[in-house]
Amino acid sequence: CNLHYFGTYSKSIPRNHFQKNTWEEKLMDGFTALFGEPEGIIISQLIWATQYTIYLSAIAFLGGGLLGSLITLSRILPIRLLNTAGYLYIWLFQSLPLLMLLFLLGLGIPKLFGQDINPWMAASVALILFTSAYLAEVWRGAITAIPQSQWEAAEALNLNFFQTLRLVILPQAVKFSVAPTIGFLIQIIKGTSLCYIIGFQDLMLIGKRWANSPVPGSEPFIIFPIMALLYFCLCYPLARLAKHIEKKTII
Repeated sequence: CNLHYFGTYSKSIPRNHFQKNTWEEKLMDGFTALFGEPEGIIISQLIWATQYTIYLSAIAFLGGGLLGSLITLSRILPIRLLNTAGYLYIWLFQSLPLLMLLFLLGLGIPKLFGQDINPWMAASVALILFTSAYLAEVWRGAITAIPQSQWEAAEALNLNFFQTLRLVILPQAVKFSVAPTIGFLIQIIKGTSLCYIIGFQDLMLIGKRWANSPVPGSEPFIIFPIMALLYFCLCYPLARLAKHIEKKTII
């Protein structure tokens, strides 16, 4: 019976994977002792896979934030060429569905050139491009929400553009942008669930493999609620934080 479960389990992660990681082995043993088989194995594997959802979300948020800050700067600089380039970038990547980006970067373009690409790389690049376009627009909106009189007052003090931006505008814009930025982080976490389509082994892919397996106790009506609960545990604290910051901003 155990071999049967591990046979299905190995479709998601190699059979010797647990033997190489003490913490993962302890997690599986603990949940197996608590819930039995296969429920304990399923829950432990889903929880362990959640870390890759978190890692990918962090990569997308940090990478997208860095690139998005550059795009934001291009949109507010008094240089028409950069303004246009930033506008076209945002327009392009906001117009493309995330799923289409994943298909293009994970399956389409690599196959066109006869190359294989690591799902980690494809998923990371797709999410960074997608995230940067939306964060750039969020941050540009926060900056443009600052009254023009603030720019004029800084100019009267003989501050140049970057001094004005760093000392006057950004400190005020931050309070308008923090809540929607955290809100979009929630969308990133949920967006990672699409990455299973290119073979990225996160919570969604592992869950779907269990749901499609013939093992009793791994039916979809059992697996998907567990997955939903794990996504909820990731997103709800962030949603509460964004709501709290938004209230403080209004006050």
